[in-house]
Parts: sequence; C-alpha cells; structure tokens
Amino acid sequence: MKRALQSLVRQCVREGSLTLEFPGGDRVSAGDGTGLPLKVRLTDSKAALKLFFHPEMALGELFTDGRLEVSGGSVYDLLDLLGRNLHSLTPPQFGRLRNVLRTTVGRWTRRNSERLARDNVHHHYDIDDRIYELFLDADRQYSCAYFEAPGQSLDAAQLAKKRHIAAKLLVPPGAKILDIGSGWGGLALYLADIDGADVTGLTLSPEQLKVAERRGRERGLSSRVHFRLEDYRALHESFDRIVSVGMFEHVGPKDYDTYFDIVRRSLNDNGVALLHSIGRIDGRSAVNPWFAKYIFPGSYLPSLAEVLPSIERSGLVVTDIEILRLHYADTLAAWRSRFMARRAEAAAVLDERFCRMWEYYLAAAEAGFRYGGLVVFQIQLAKTIDAVPRVRNYMAAEEERLRRREEDMGHSMAAE
Repeated sequence: MKRALQSLVRQCVREGSLTLEFPGGDRVSAGDGTGLPLKVRLTDSKAALKLFFHPEMALGELFTDGRLEVSGGSVYDLLDLLGRNLHSLTPPQFGRLRNVLRTTVGRWTRRNSERLARDNVHHHYDIDDRIYELFLDADRQYSCAYFEAPGQSLDAAQLAKKRHIAAKLLVPPGAKILDIGSGWGGLALYLADIDGADVTGLTLSPEQLKVAERRGRERGLSSRVHFRLEDYRALHESFDRIVSVGMFEHVGPKDYDTYFDIVRRSLNDNGVALLHSIGRIDGRSAVNPWFAKYIFPGSYLPSLAEVLPSIERSGLVVTDIEILRLHYADTLAAWRSRFMARRAEAAAVLDERFCRMWEYYLAAAEAGFRYGGLVVFQIQLAKTIDAVPRVRNYMAAEEERLRRREEDMGHSMAAE
C-alpha cells in the first residue's frame, strides 16, 4: 500500500513541492521543486490506507482528527497545490468508478422533506453563534460577496453584493418582498431600509431567527420586516419581488420543480425574482463527501443544465443570468484569514478539533472555487418577458441610485 500511495503522489503532483512522510519515517517527494516546500506527515498506518482508497473523504477527516499534519505551509497551501495540479489528478479506475456511482446514486436519494431540511439547517447554522462573529462581516452576510475592485474590504464587498441584488430586483416603492432563506436578516433589513419595502424573511434556523428579529427591533424596522421560522413550501401569499441568496443549494434536485412552482405561484404577475446560488460550470457532479457529512448535509450544487429545465416547466421566464467567477474564492479567503486571526477564541468557544475542521472547510471551499469548477449563479426570473428593461444598463443605473441613497442616509449599511 505504501508503494501504491507513493506512486499516486508522484503521478498527481507535477508542479510545486510536496513531501509525504509515512509513520515509520519513509518519505516520498513529488513536484518540480517550486513554491513552498510542503510536508504532509501521516501519524499512523491506517491513515495511509484511508488516504489511498478514499482521498476525498480522508483528507478532511485525517486533518480534522490530527492524523495528517501539514508543515511548511497551511492546509490551504496544500489544497492550493493539489488544485494547481488538477490536470494531473487522474485517479485509478476504481476511483473513477466510485465517482460515477456516487453521482448516479445521487439521482435516487430521498427528497429533502421539511423535517430533513430543518435537521440539515440545524447541523450547520445552529452551532454556537459566537463562531460566526469571528469571521463574517459586520452584517453577517454568509454568502458570496461582490468584489467591485481589487483590494476591496469584505464589508464593502458584502454591501456591494446587497446593492447588486437590489438593483436586479428593481424594487418599486412600497413593494412587498419575500426573502427565502433570510439568514441573520442582513439583506431583508437592507431592502426595508434602503428601499422602504415590506419584507418577509423565511429561515429554518431558530438561532438565526432570534438574531434577525433582534436586529430588526434595534434598527426600528420591525413594522416593515417580518421574520418567520417557516419552510418555503408552506407559503400561501403573493409578493412583488422574491429573492433567495445561498438557500437553493439546500433544496436538492428532486425538489427543483416544487421550488420554482412555488416561486411562480407566489410572484405577482408583474413581479421579479432573483436566485443567487452556488453552482457548477463543469456539469453534474456529486457533492464532496466530506462536505456532505460534516459541513452541509443534504446540499447539492447544480449545473445550469439541471436548473433551467425546472424553471421552464414552471412557466417562469429567465430574464438574465450572471456568473460570478472567483468572487466566492475571494470571500472565502477573507473569511479564512479572519477566522485564523481569531482561532484561539474559536477554540475557547468550542475546541481544537472544531477549529481544524473549520479551517479545512474554509480552505477546501476556497480551493473549490479557484480550481474545482464552482461559481455563483444569479438568475433573474419573471412571469412576463417585459417585466424588466430590455438592456442591462438599468442595473448599473440602479446601483448608482442605491449608492447615493446609502450616502444620503449617512451611514454604511454593512456596518450596522
């Protein structure tokens, strides 16, 4: 097994510098010697076996458990090196077969019931709330930021994201808006404050609900923003605008038809909807098994080819699609930097093992957006073909209007 793993490392790592050390002290080096001199040490023989047969799951598990140690750089540097060598990562036939089977089996997994959806949300979002304060921006935007210029701060980029989404929604005065998956309430509060809209936010997380309601009271917006602990499938109301940011990843392919049918049913005839979701640009593929088990159970990242048929069947019209490339990679880099700067605080709240897991999560997600075919889709939808202007320059004009509105209000919406 040791020889097989040595051969695999040499085959996969052609660029960079990597040394793999086995429990007995034997080593194998790979790469062209450029870059950081990374060293990975396996602490026990079973770790090597696991890494060879189940690399996608094992890398995260072994690092989290402290059985795989990285020196000469961070675990992100290791994942970045693997990402840069992705063209060389040609797994053995059984590895390809495992990926094919996992993708195929995904078609037959159970539907994402309301109970299961609540359980999955609880797994990730209802951990100790202090953890999210360590690395998110002041507005707690837990989704892809929109970096308008190199070097822009995370808080500014998250404000730009809200502005960009609001511009695509073309919110009319007094609009009634639905936010599916409202999180800690930042976008809903922005739309109510900046546009004077009446916003209903839906979440499945009791912890997020508490924070969102408190923020609404503190901002004096409780009369215009209404947060509810409710599944989108329970909706029986209509809205002028519907927005969903970072929630569609948890819907699951078997419920896409249901999701878009409900969006259509809940949207007024002249309404506009905006879906913001992680997706894939390299075709249908199974979710990384480590992420599915430890971070986002029940999640699925679709290609456009999987989403558009359900939109078409619902009768909704696609009025615009934008692909945000590398914005999420930069967002995750900022989150990781902030988390690592306050890692000791995270360990005091939970424990060291959690910190290793969270570091790996942020690092692996960033590498996925840089090298793994992950992007963010923003899909604008309507019931009629003329619901929005014919040319896209209205978005820039609307963003400028919103920016002036923010300045007139005399404060940064992201900083509250």
